[in-house]
Amino acid sequence: MVENVRVDKWLWAVRVFKTRSQASEACRKGHVSIGEIPVKPSRIIHSGEILKVRKAPITRSYKILALVEKRMSAKLTVDFIEDVTPGEELELLEMQKNMKWVARERGTGRPTKKDRRELEDFFE
Repeated sequence: MVENVRVDKWLWAVRVFKTRSQASEACRKGHVSIGEIPVKPSRIIHSGEILKVRKAPITRSYKILALVEKRMSAKLTVDFIEDVTPGEELELLEMQKNMKWVARERGTGRPTKKDRRELEDFFE
């Protein structure tokens, strides 16, 4: 069992981020915190702590169940991490998914006549 693990290495190992450099970058930008305090990538973590990771548009909360240094398959991560994100945050994410089709991608131009009619029907 591992005793000392850096927060960026653990976030990468339990597949919160695809690469360790992404995990380090998120820490440096202040997107990762423990107890409302932003952490540096080199911060040593302990079992039982609650990590908050801000990934737009919500902030996810994870409880550290056990420490690990090496990346593992997604099926095995349930022994090391528990998602304790509040329901309000998950509802916000679900609402964002449902409203995604209304927002247009930047640079796609004006809506077509058919798009405009569908939007008018939706909002009426």
